[in-house]
Amino acid sequence: MPSARTCASPWADDSGKEDCMYPVKNRRGRPASILFGHLWLTVAGAASMALMADGAWAQLAPNQTNGFGNGRLVTFTYLQNFDCVDQPNLDLDFNGIAAQSDPNEMQTPICQVVTEPTQDPTGGTLKHTAHLYVLVPMFGTSTNPRDAMDCPDGGRPGELCGVPLGEKLIALFGHIPEAWMSKPTVATQCPDPNNPVPGTCTMHASSVDLSVLLAGSPGIPKPPTGPVFLPTPNHDHVIDNSRVNANPIWWEVRPVLVMDRKDWPAPDGSSGITSSKVMDDVENAGRAVEVGSNFFLFFSSKAKAMQAMPGM
Repeated sequence: MPSARTCASPWADDSGKEDCMYPVKNRRGRPASILFGHLWLTVAGAASMALMADGAWAQLAPNQTNGFGNGRLVTFTYLQNFDCVDQPNLDLDFNGIAAQSDPNEMQTPICQVVTEPTQDPTGGTLKHTAHLYVLVPMFGTSTNPRDAMDCPDGGRPGELCGVPLGEKLIALFGHIPEAWMSKPTVATQCPDPNNPVPGTCTMHASSVDLSVLLAGSPGIPKPPTGPVFLPTPNHDHVIDNSRVNANPIWWEVRPVLVMDRKDWPAPDGSSGITSSKVMDDVENAGRAVEVGSNFFLFFSSKAKAMQAMPGM
């Protein structure tokens, strides 16, 4: 995997954050594997149902989702399908053959968490690509494998779905993370409200490869010997303050594994991680881990008008 340039103080200036690439660790320097190991041993507290704010998802078109930026809601409008970038010297399927000599690797998109290419879909250098922080709720309380989501349309060959997915997640984390609950107890922006099928979201891939992220955890080889496909998790979105009003561009998906329910955003943006600044603070406190990916989405962003407070 290409090495990433590390910023001296990536949380000091939100406006320039997207010009930096971060290694696979949180910004206090703790490796993701250590923090992930803590997550395996931690079971979240009692479940509480998040109330969905009226109008938070109102009037979204079929090719739109909500997101957060600068502490408020934004609307994303997707104008192309996703892209999961492979490069000639990569080996995303871990069969020992570089992509340039492996036609089979080109037949199915492999959207791989942690692995980053050196270029985005435009051919531009990745360090200049806008960041889409995808919040993934890793907390949860369910220990019933039947609560895990099925794969959309049956999934890929070998993809973990339904009860086998639930059993594997419980073995890894002691619970099923809300990210893969068929009926999560927190509100999420994906699946999108116009097609609320677990494991999907408009113009997104419907499966992700966690082989690199989970490598070395119980039952998963390190280094990986093949992809570990799971359905696309339930998730929210955050973008940098400087990007809340943006024309259509490619964005690098940067998964942010959120480990504490109290940090999860309210649907109306009134609390939780609703800006990259708050996200940095949560990562700095060790309650979230940010990693890269080879996954890109193409959309515009428009900030929603600020709502007046009642009585004002």
